[in-house]
Amino acid sequence: MIRSIEDMQQLIQSFGFLPFFENEIPGFSLEENTPQELWYKGSVDGRDDWPVWDWKGPVANSGTCMYGKFFQKKAGFVSAEWIPDFLNARRDGMTFLERYEEGQIFYKDKAVYEAVRSYGSILTPHLKYECNYRKGGNTGFETVITRLQMQTYLCIADFAYRVDKTGKEYGWGVALYTTPETQFGEAVAACPRSPEESRERILEHLSDLFPHASEKQLFRVIGA
Repeated sequence: MIRSIEDMQQLIQSFGFLPFFENEIPGFSLEENTPQELWYKGSVDGRDDWPVWDWKGPVANSGTCMYGKFFQKKAGFVSAEWIPDFLNARRDGMTFLERYEEGQIFYKDKAVYEAVRSYGSILTPHLKYECNYRKGGNTGFETVITRLQMQTYLCIADFAYRVDKTGKEYGWGVALYTTPETQFGEAVAACPRSPEESRERILEHLSDLFPHASEKQLFRVIGA
């Protein structure tokens, strides 16, 4: 069971893919591999914190994995080793521009993606401002930002927190969005395999880890 940030990183490396929340494949989630007391405020040595939630930012920013809403529109991690195949499978070997020109990317999605690329990384409130997601402006930001993550064109590099007058962080973290290429380098999008080969490689790996799961179940969760 995970009891530290190091344990979390080790499990991500071991699995290669780690959904944050429980899903239809038993054991294939951070939630099921972490004691429940670590999910709630003030549960560790009386400290005022949310251990698992606090760990996700440093892990996402460690360079060892990619974090975002990748699994059935819910959050999770992909280890650095598996990022090229994951991008290749999800993107079907196509660049963002190619998919846009094929009519597979919405204009609103393109505007958000280009804003993130132009800044390199950008916090949610600033991104909403840049793309006019405010009163009287565009709507559906969560749908757009989730879709771009599911397509693997965006990920979350870290979280920023409000700070009180004593210098202590508080509240829920604000996502810092970036692209996988910005965070890990352009090489992550240059997989030497075909999209189908990447899918087969991912499914074979996960089938070895979870032999009780059917290929359909793995496909639904991993979305490759």
